[in-house]
Amino acid sequence: YRDDDDINDVASMAGVNLNEESARIMATNSDLVGTQIQSCKDEPFLAAIPLHKRILETAKKLGITDVPAEVVTFISHATQNRLRTVIEKVTVITQHRMESYKDDEWYEQATDVRSQLKFFEQLERLEKQRKDEQEREILLKAAKSRSRQEDPEQARLKQKAKEMQQQELAQMRQRDANLTALAAIGPRKKRKLDSPGLLAIGGEGLAVSGGSQAGLGTPSSRQYARQKITRVNLRDFIFYMEQERETSHSLLLYRALLK
Repeated sequence: YRDDDDINDVASMAGVNLNEESARIMATNSDLVGTQIQSCKDEPFLAAIPLHKRILETAKKLGITDVPAEVVTFISHATQNRLRTVIEKVTVITQHRMESYKDDEWYEQATDVRSQLKFFEQLERLEKQRKDEQEREILLKAAKSRSRQEDPEQARLKQKAKEMQQQELAQMRQRDANLTALAAIGPRKKRKLDSPGLLAIGGEGLAVSGGSQAGLGTPSSRQYARQKITRVNLRDFIFYMEQERETSHSLLLYRALLK
């Protein structure tokens, strides 16, 4: 017992009581003492019976008549792993697409396509407005003409001017009716989302009335955080298939580009 005595002497010199430490370890891990750990049941990701039938149909074409259950389980797990990999990569692509570098000091904006498109749209709108004004002046001149001998073109212009005046009058009446209805309704009041008992979707200022099933009581302080949603579109999948070697020249990519 000399070795045990030496250990006790060293522990006592360090101020450690081995009995207390052993009792503390046993009390902490008491739920693990005497337990037996077993592996979980291997459940396939896909439905086994339809998948087995599909595998048999493909195997019969190659001259294989028997497919064991282990093959079905392996293919199911491979499908799950492949789907997880695709979702992870497409999610990363979507997150990169949604990133904004406007507030980053290391990036400088070179071109602004949106402003250019707005400028061209404004030019088209002004050009259309100018043409409409010219056509309106021509129609008004034709409507004011008092010539006795009128050709068919002059009659057509007068009829078109008349229709234009009627349309403008109808628009003015509709606008006046809308203004009258808005004045009768009065100013719109914003809905209060922070009042007790209201459940606001979105997670901002959300309060649920606490208490029993009666539903009337002091509002609880429990708040629901807004969950960030990553929306993946077809363009992200197309970019992913273009980067992958297996799908970069596939028929599926060609069909996706046609949509």
